[in-house]
Amino acid sequence: MNLRNDWARDEIQALYEQPFLDLVFEAQRIHRENFNANTIQVSTLLSIKTGKCPEDCKYCSQSAHYDSNLEAEKRIAVDKVISEAKEALESGSSRFCMGAAWRNPHERDMPYVLEMVREVKALGLETCMTLGMLNESQAVRLKDAGLDYYNHNLDTSREYYSHIISTRTFDDRLDTLEYVRGAGMKVCSGGIVGLGENRNDRIGLLQELATLPIHPESVPINMLVPIDGTPLANVEKLDVTEWIRTIAVARIIMPKSYIRLSAGRESLSDSDQALAFMAGANSLFSGEKLLTTPNAGEGKDRQLFDKLGLVAEKAKLNVAQLSVDAMAS
Repeated sequence: MNLRNDWARDEIQALYEQPFLDLVFEAQRIHRENFNANTIQVSTLLSIKTGKCPEDCKYCSQSAHYDSNLEAEKRIAVDKVISEAKEALESGSSRFCMGAAWRNPHERDMPYVLEMVREVKALGLETCMTLGMLNESQAVRLKDAGLDYYNHNLDTSREYYSHIISTRTFDDRLDTLEYVRGAGMKVCSGGIVGLGENRNDRIGLLQELATLPIHPESVPINMLVPIDGTPLANVEKLDVTEWIRTIAVARIIMPKSYIRLSAGRESLSDSDQALAFMAGANSLFSGEKLLTTPNAGEGKDRQLFDKLGLVAEKAKLNVAQLSVDAMAS
């Protein structure tokens, strides 16, 4: 299937509204054309600075605007991050993601995050960060330090966005993605379903992602984890089949992207997750926690992989190669 960046809203809607089994079957067919059917890319996510974020994202426990009883923490030491990264590598993760509850990194934070990228990369892991908005200079420095991926989700459709966030605009998010891409890093960008949006908004989110000049290499499809104290604490839970429809359409229209199961996975049954893999998901976050929300633990994931005959993708980087690259440079 040829890559397209000109998907129209009505084309995506037609895919989305197919009979469910037809949609999943087509997504699995396309998945097998582009990936090993039984291999899952595993990432670990660590919060390097928690709480007191100035943004007002209505789903987020880390926002300073809401009383979610989250205890704010200062940024953690680099050696602690490296210790966590080593554990992630030993447990089978190929990518280590670091997230900070910032609107954007201040210049005083840049030496800290750049050191962290270099140290984690030296272990042989792919590196990813989510630090809020970036400017062009920050993106270039992160790339030069060895950052492989930058995560910056669009969250929802352009039309529904203002119902969820008011402290930054949809175009602010697109600007950051443009700086990331311009610096030569890979893009990790997806969204959240179950925010109270309708199906048209889920279709709109997918269209925004699939019409970027280059598809994001990684597309997280989160399911809302309602958190007490936030405005979305009591939102009606989205039916799991809508989440799987969103995954399947993402696979079809972004056939070479990794589609990731992210937040909300801890509430799913093994059969729900198996159906998500059938619909084209081939990446997940492992570990006990995703920043501040619960996640399916590594032991549970190993049991699930064994049950389904899945294997974790090996890290693409290795220390020997890194040493060769360092000498060459």
